[in-house]
Amino acid sequence: MTGVLEASKPLPAISAPAAVFSKPNLLCWIAAAATSFHAAYSSWSSAWLMLFYLYALLQLTRVGSTRAAFYAGFAAGMLIAALQLAFFWRIFSAAAVTLWAVYAFWIGLFVALARGCLVRGATSWTLWLLPFLWCGLEYFRSELYYQRFSWLSPGYAFGLAPWCAPFSVLGTYGVGFLLMLIACAALSATQRLGTKALWLLLVVTTALLAAGWLARPGIEHPGSRQLRVAGLQLEFPTEKEVMVWLNELARQHPEAELLVLSEYTLAGGPPVSLKDWCRTHHRHVIVGGKKPVSATEFDNTAFVISPDGQIVFQQVKCVPIQFFRDGRPATEQKVWNSPWGKLGICICYDLSYARVTDPLIEMGAEALIVPTMDVADWGKHQHELHARVGPVRAAEYRLPIFRLASSGISQAISALGEVTASAPCSGDAAMVTATLSLGNPGRRPLDRWLAPFSTLVAGGTILWCVIPQRWLKRKTSGAC
Repeated sequence: MTGVLEASKPLPAISAPAAVFSKPNLLCWIAAAATSFHAAYSSWSSAWLMLFYLYALLQLTRVGSTRAAFYAGFAAGMLIAALQLAFFWRIFSAAAVTLWAVYAFWIGLFVALARGCLVRGATSWTLWLLPFLWCGLEYFRSELYYQRFSWLSPGYAFGLAPWCAPFSVLGTYGVGFLLMLIACAALSATQRLGTKALWLLLVVTTALLAAGWLARPGIEHPGSRQLRVAGLQLEFPTEKEVMVWLNELARQHPEAELLVLSEYTLAGGPPVSLKDWCRTHHRHVIVGGKKPVSATEFDNTAFVISPDGQIVFQQVKCVPIQFFRDGRPATEQKVWNSPWGKLGICICYDLSYARVTDPLIEMGAEALIVPTMDVADWGKHQHELHARVGPVRAAEYRLPIFRLASSGISQAISALGEVTASAPCSGDAAMVTATLSLGNPGRRPLDRWLAPFSTLVAGGTILWCVIPQRWLKRKTSGAC
């Protein structure tokens, strides 16, 4: 990292030497970044404040060295993670601090690399490299390495009202790209207009907030087939409890053709009693359980049981949760050719990853069914963060999603990303029902090629920043 760490001069592309931060200003911008992020995640009406968060991160590049830029971004990331991911402490105890630091590392890395770019590139074009850098780092941390974790992306700030952002065109990573592009434009304007640019950014953000208040879902195109589905929240029930509550679910919702139970409802595979129940009540049931593969290993599996009492489809979880005994990762994905149409099945955490859901869309999935395990002891905020994912995915692909969690928050989501029905956290034995409109296969948004391309750009940017500047000058002069 010698090339980056040597870059301790003021930034010619964005500020004069006198504009480099004092320590009080630095602390203010760190606090502004964290505060804006938390405000953006607090309500759908304030989601556009994510612009101020990204603008504040760009301001952190004005410190005196790239090392200091990393520490500033890292500090902002820790202030975000410690509050948004406080439930990690309940799960991992003191090890949660390490996981918070993993998230904060990526924020610090972006600020450091952004400063490195702006130091080395004296021309204005380097500023417009930053949206690709941001998008590439977000995609890598969210999808591509072992500790992948897609939550807390800027796009998910709109998860409570996805119609306020162009997910169906741009996708969640594309929304982050767009927000960073606007933030870079604001930073560029600041250099020309001074404090007037900050007022301009405030006006633009206010206008976007007002548009969010006025936004309403558009018209959902009805499919050619309708699937009536009902789900039941049960957390680690006994076999007897499953049968009792299934009877109650069927009694209260006799119209439901497909019944859904959560991930890990069963401690093993479907028992004979459950198969007999499906045969007696002539219902399809999707239920989460364990499929043993050895004395110590199992597959975390969603089983589909037909009205004949047969297991007609199985899907293994693709992305087991790190540091948990969550089964082996799936070796293949398929869609279920159900009597109503093609249904994709994701298990819990799988829905958080585009690289898991995209193949189902390519196979022609017309809806997604998502058995989920969110333990009640993890706390309400964890459930609320997870509940942002489904609406964003539905809006991205323009298809309905039925997500059934063990203790909430369960959701029925339209193809516009609108939550049409839900069951609360913590709601043991709570029920949720919906009619899914099938017949319109999903489609992928533009960021499915933009994000991988941005990752390549980010990789090249890292090499550009790491290679010592003296070596580049020597090579350039030798070529001439």
